[in-house]
Amino acid sequence: MPIPDSAFRHCPQLLGRVQDPATSQFRRMEERYAEYDRLAQEQGRVNWRLRDEEREETRFEALKGRMGEDLWVFGYGSLIWDPGMHVDEFRRAAATGFRRRFCIHLEGGRGTPERPGLMAALDRGEDCVCEGVVMRVPGAIMAEETRLMWMREMIAGSYIPAFIPLDTPQGEVEALAFLARHDDERFVDLDLRQEVERISFAEGSLGTNLEYLARMVAQLETLGIHDVEMAKLLAACEARRAAAGMGDVGAREGAAKDLPGAP
Repeated sequence: MPIPDSAFRHCPQLLGRVQDPATSQFRRMEERYAEYDRLAQEQGRVNWRLRDEEREETRFEALKGRMGEDLWVFGYGSLIWDPGMHVDEFRRAAATGFRRRFCIHLEGGRGTPERPGLMAALDRGEDCVCEGVVMRVPGAIMAEETRLMWMREMIAGSYIPAFIPLDTPQGEVEALAFLARHDDERFVDLDLRQEVERISFAEGSLGTNLEYLARMVAQLETLGIHDVEMAKLLAACEARRAAAGMGDVGAREGAAKDLPGAP
């Protein structure tokens, strides 16, 4: 069942630009895990992800006392265009004291062990405000929706699931967000040049790292959110590819398309 039009009443700009959960690959996480496990075995990587019981333990701990209740989830990256969840409401939202940054080492999805990419995370930042969307998952289905979301976001345990306050035009809410875990081995603190080198050329089974960044910037701009840091990073990546004679792999064109049914 697609997300109802009424869910976009506060963010009409997103109507037609959010992936239908029924067609989202993130509804088929069991299949993706089987493929990832196969690739990891071929590459000789062991203990590359959390065991299922470990992952579920983190979910139950984070959601203790909230099961069966409506759940707000903060989207600052791909959740903005492909939540993979059935939601009843979107709002524009701002997280004070946080910033969006590429700081998670990525060898799958949009990178490989030979040419790793970077995954976005929400990180604490003094005098920072991270804007995105917050979406409400109905309590009646939140158990199954969060099970799938945890399989998506907590594959390797590189995030800290936490509830943070968000400002929205309709009032403050407390929402689940996935924060960068600084003590995780995949956390990296890179400068702009290093980020550009990774994002410009990394590619995996889900596509290019650059396309992800371009789609993020485009979706934020659709909402009237201009993230100066992300726009600067995108421009630098495009310039780097141009300097290498490679072009932008259609990143902006792909990001500008409507998303229902898109991979």
